[in-house]
Amino acid sequence: MNLPVERMSKVDTAWLRMDTPENLMMIVGIWVLSPRLTVEQVRERCVSNLLPYRRFRQRVEEDVMGALWIEDEQFDIANHVETATLSPREHQSNWEALREHVAALTSEPLDPAHPLWHMELIEDFEGRSVLISRLHHCIADGIALISVMLSITDGGTPPPKRKAGKEPEHEHEGEHDWIIEMLLKPITDMTVKAVQLTSKGVSTGLDLMGRAEHPMDGPLQAARLGYQAMSDVSALALMPDDSHTRLKGKPGVRKRVAWNDELPLDEVKAVGKALGCSVNDVLLASVAGAIGAYLRAHGERVGGKEIRAMVPVNLRPMEKAYQLGNRFGLVPLLLPIGIDNPVERVYAVRARMQELKGSLQPIMAFGLLSVAGLFIKSVQNAMLNLFAKKATAVMTNVPGPAKPLKFCASTVEQVMFWVPQSGDIGMGVSILTYAGRVQFGLITDAKLCPDPEAIVERLAPEFEKLTTLTMMLPWAEPA
Repeated sequence: MNLPVERMSKVDTAWLRMDTPENLMMIVGIWVLSPRLTVEQVRERCVSNLLPYRRFRQRVEEDVMGALWIEDEQFDIANHVETATLSPREHQSNWEALREHVAALTSEPLDPAHPLWHMELIEDFEGRSVLISRLHHCIADGIALISVMLSITDGGTPPPKRKAGKEPEHEHEGEHDWIIEMLLKPITDMTVKAVQLTSKGVSTGLDLMGRAEHPMDGPLQAARLGYQAMSDVSALALMPDDSHTRLKGKPGVRKRVAWNDELPLDEVKAVGKALGCSVNDVLLASVAGAIGAYLRAHGERVGGKEIRAMVPVNLRPMEKAYQLGNRFGLVPLLLPIGIDNPVERVYAVRARMQELKGSLQPIMAFGLLSVAGLFIKSVQNAMLNLFAKKATAVMTNVPGPAKPLKFCASTVEQVMFWVPQSGDIGMGVSILTYAGRVQFGLITDAKLCPDPEAIVERLAPEFEKLTTLTMMLPWAEPA
């Protein structure tokens, strides 16, 4: 029997091959649901709303050219959605047992003989249910997963129906190759316009360089863009290795996870507005403060120190998020963990974010991932270790729904996910705004940071210090 076969894109192939025993390329997430659900309800919803995305019915098979998506003729929903139970140890709370269980799952590989995703339902968790999902990064990135999450909730919109023999979720196939072809050619005004059409998310900075007021300005604009591209490539290659802290080193296999949702989004917005900063600036500054406080508590001198986090930048039009796959670049963001004053720290973060605006580094990183997917695993690893040496953490900030979601008539009370770390990076920071609150998650290597909850617990106090100082500022003059 000839099964449908599709060639995996170069970028997705790169993510597939990034798996190591120390860092598996899985996105892990949980939903806390009330009232309780049964596994039969979850399976039925997955069959009706998740399986229309063909990737969730396809297994992966590698070959000399890369990898293939192949329909899994042995597919059984019962193998992908199963039940789990927690057995807390003596003096261990249910929440502590849940954290331990999720951490163990982050180090458990998915079955390569079947589609690379899996769910576990803890049917009774303190009168509620917990759904734990694991998905290999080669299937989708964070923005695409938000689209999937919305589609499987009550009233969610499933992926568009197949039209004229073409599956809409794969309409972008070949688009990756087209982008790389453009990146590898001399940069012209045509390339600028092509990239702008591909990504509204990074077009702001490109608009300034790529919009010619007069036809004669075209070569000048292309030259400016070419100079920016060369500068960004050089910056990535010549960037010094990251500052040494106890959080950086060779990771092991075991992981730890922690999370909370203590920050009200309205308060974060109010502080940001008062300081003339974005919500993202405020949150990243609070994260930097929490990490700095943790390191000081462990006897490290962090004064004047900065650590680098690789931050994803979406390169996908939001209306095409349902197409799955990976469409993001990476930029290196310096977190000023050595600045003790919260207001000074938030302005330092804002300044660093401003420096990244207009940068082509996300597109260059996307191109690097695509090119890496062309080579054998050892060559790819050597290329991608460039990022690992330069950073201590991977950090992502994803905007979620403003109101609570419903799933099988149950309310999704909490949402959290943990990003994978590549190479020798040992920390992943996840920020998700959901239903008026900021969900903050942390995954760390058990050897480098055995107590991530000690960092998470410092986030709210750092934000409270920033709030207090903000209210004390003399508002007669600009901050």
